[in-house]
Amino acid sequence: MSSTALKYAYYPGCVAQGACRELHLSTQALTQALGIELIELKKAACCGSGTFKEDSQLLEDTVNARNIALAEELNLPLLTHCSTCQGVIAHVDDRLKESQQNDPAYLEKVNGFLQKEGCSPYRGNTEVKHLLYALVTDYGFEAIRQKVTKSLSGLKCAAFYGCYLLRARKTMPYDDPFNPQAMENMFEAVGATPVYYRGRTQCCGWPLSSYATEQSFKMAGMHIQDAIASGADCMVTPCPLCHLNLDSRQPEVEKVIGRKLGLPVLHFPQLIALALGVAPKQLGLERHIVSTRPVLEKLGL
Repeated sequence: MSSTALKYAYYPGCVAQGACRELHLSTQALTQALGIELIELKKAACCGSGTFKEDSQLLEDTVNARNIALAEELNLPLLTHCSTCQGVIAHVDDRLKESQQNDPAYLEKVNGFLQKEGCSPYRGNTEVKHLLYALVTDYGFEAIRQKVTKSLSGLKCAAFYGCYLLRARKTMPYDDPFNPQAMENMFEAVGATPVYYRGRTQCCGWPLSSYATEQSFKMAGMHIQDAIASGADCMVTPCPLCHLNLDSRQPEVEKVIGRKLGLPVLHFPQLIALALGVAPKQLGLERHIVSTRPVLEKLGL
């Protein structure tokens, strides 16, 4: 871990401030427990979750250039806890940094829109980083281990990365997109046992849910069943949209596949915070649709 305190421009995203409020709560609780300072970007806009570019790539780039510029104003990295936001904003950052070299006229066009609205221009002098990778690369596994006050020994955790977090960029400096290990290594750092299963790097089905609901729920059901068959006590995801499909809609998924599931699905910061001694109530674990009680009982909480 760096000898200086870690500080980030915090981009909470939409879902963590609405349907998955517990993600916002647990991110704040975890970072406070680790002594990480978050400066919330209260003026930030929705990243578009990949839909803006269906209408206009320029729209997606302009909206997210502004989001990045808000972090640049603070001279801080932009921190997100949503794999979808990470995928969208980081891809925009890659594209605009490339434009600085190869197509300055395009970047000038983007910054022209920002200037018209009284926003700071995109400069390309910061980075976009998911909470998971901030903990892995900036804080470090050993420093996390030293903070553990409640080992998660005996808890079998199945990571569900979500597709956006692993989607290839010009450089993928943090993990192998085809065989990621960051979450599994983090599970081990807090005493839990990682469970490997077929669906851990696949899509949860959320993007299909508005127009192919049954297929979406079948995808989610397949992954949950695979995790259960592999011995998982819970799934853990770094994406609130995945959480919505895997947890909030699990009762509907059960109806579609004709099978009872009942597998708790935790947000990544909830799991790590539990190991640091943060009380379950502070983490919003009672807000989940699938009860997290079996996880807490296994841990003696």
